[in-house]
Parts: sequence; C-alpha cells; structure tokens
Amino acid sequence: MDVDLFDFELPRELIAERPVAPRDAARLLHVTSGGLADHVIRDLTELLRPGDVLVSNDTRVIPARLFGRRGEAGVEVTLHERVTLDSWKAFARPAKKLRPGDTLRFGGDFSAAVVEKGEAGEVLLRFDRSGDALMVALEEHGRMPLPPYIRKGEADEADRADYQTVFAREKGAVAAPTAGLHFTPELLAALDARGVRRLTVTLHVGAGTFLPVKVDDTSDHKMHSERGVVTDTVAHAVNAAKAAGGRVVAVGTTSLRLLESATGEDGVLRPFDAATDIFITPGYRFRLVDVLMTNFHLPRSTLFMLVSAFAGLERMKTAYEHAKASGYRFYSYGDACLLEKVP
Repeated sequence: MDVDLFDFELPRELIAERPVAPRDAARLLHVTSGGLADHVIRDLTELLRPGDVLVSNDTRVIPARLFGRRGEAGVEVTLHERVTLDSWKAFARPAKKLRPGDTLRFGGDFSAAVVEKGEAGEVLLRFDRSGDALMVALEEHGRMPLPPYIRKGEADEADRADYQTVFAREKGAVAAPTAGLHFTPELLAALDARGVRRLTVTLHVGAGTFLPVKVDDTSDHKMHSERGVVTDTVAHAVNAAKAAGGRVVAVGTTSLRLLESATGEDGVLRPFDAATDIFITPGYRFRLVDVLMTNFHLPRSTLFMLVSAFAGLERMKTAYEHAKASGYRFYSYGDACLLEKVP
C-alpha cells in the first residue's frame, strides 16, 4: 500500500509533554462501527464487559540512554536490543570514529567495549558486567529513553515513574508500552469488580518502534524484531475466555502484535517464547484480538497502519480528525482510544 495513505497533519501543540494526573483521568475516544464517543479512561469499567479478558504488556523500561567517553571524546549510546546477558545492540552518537576494541566509560568503573559496528550508527557493546549487575549499573548511570518527539528525548527524574506502567515487571524494554500508562491501582480494582479478567504477556519494546517508514510502499518496509513471551497459563486462560464468549481486549499495539504472532490460523493462542517482526497493515485478518486500547500514533508510522488495519483506514482518519478538533493529546504521554475491530 502507498505509505502516503497513512499521512496526516498534526499541530505540534497537541503532542503531550507530560502525562495527566491521575493517569486514569486521561481522555478516551471510543471508536465503533456506530461512530465516535468521548470518554475518560476510568470509563473502561462501563465499556468493558464481565467475561472480557484484558491483556497487558508487563515489560519494564530500563534506563537505556547512557552518556560516556571514549578517551577524551564524549559519546552517547541508546541500547535497543539485548543480545546476551552482557551485550546489547545500541545506537551511538557520534558513531563515525568508534572502532571495534574501543572502550566506552560511563562513570565510576562502569564500561563497555565496542565489539562490532553496524549500519546507521549501530554498534554492538559488551559490558563489563552482566545480568542483574548490569541492570543495577543502568539504573545508576542511565536515563530513561524518551521518544524524540517528547522534549527532544530529554528525560528527567519524573520520567522514571511517569514512563513506566503499573504492569511493569520484566526488565528489558527501551520504550514504554504506552497504552498501559493510563492504568492505576484503583482502576484495576474497579475492573476486577466488574468481572474483567486481567492477564499479562511480555514484549520487550525496542527503539525500532520509533523508526520512520522511509519507503513509498508498505511491502518494502522491513519491520524491527522484538522478543516476546506468552506463557502456557496465559494462553489457556485467553482461549477459555474466548470460548466462553468473552472478548480479548489488548492493551496496546505491543500486546496485540504478540497475541497475533502466537495465535494460529485456527484462532487458538499458543505458548510463545521467540522474536516477532509481524507487520500488520490493512488486509490483515485478525485471529484473536477483538478490542484494542491504544494511544494516538505518528503519521506514516507502522502503528497507525496497524490501527487502520484493525478499525478501518477511513474510520481511523475520521477518528483522528475528531481527536485533533477536540483537543485530544497525542503520542506516548497523550490520551487513548478504544477501538472495536472491523467486522
């Protein structure tokens, strides 16, 4: 498909710089075949039904942005894909002068060696520690990797809490599954009381989620790969809820992409522990997910293509125009929409 079909104008002032407080006070646009309805997030207790299963991503964002030195020269790296317990692929700036064998020092005795150089500023780094010890060092020396459209990517101390969902448990993401940012313990308790079943899957979101689509046709775009896990317990519970007539409600495009990757043509969700590079565009036949809660996405992005496949391109264009005219806040710290799948 022509990528231009997914383009739209967005005034800069509609891009949210900070989340609202409390989180469940953000706005929620309900998009159905019958039209559009304005709500707030806490209205999910009315919009979701007893027997529905709400599937969230429990990945935890790590402080993946590091500032260090190569000799006397400054260098910045943003980790984006874990390779082993002590090595990560990262984007480096400036990368031109980096060579395999160089040592990058990030403060104290924390350092990493450049193992390989890739394309477009990518390097493979091997750190001087691994596993939990590496995570501790990142917490001490790293910054949260905000997307570039929020305050030019410059995170502060508040973002350590703001850019983390209430579901966050499994460390490894370098971007937040942002639909999950809207939930609070109070809302979760209300959903429990409503009879909505809550489950989690894990998809470690990579920096590739921010990469622009640089081709003219969607068929020429190479999707980034991310690691995901669906346990046997979760698969069984989702299948049981679906068989009993409940809807599968995905919190965020990351949860949806993982669920669809792990579901067979027969519509049965299976345990999954692998990488997925599924790229969903209009024409895709959804196998499992019935409802999608998601934030408002960038023009010409793979995520806007995904929501257009789920709810219909023209319907999503209408929804986004309504959101703009109504002052909805866009992107990671912005408001959300609840999408009913096109029949």
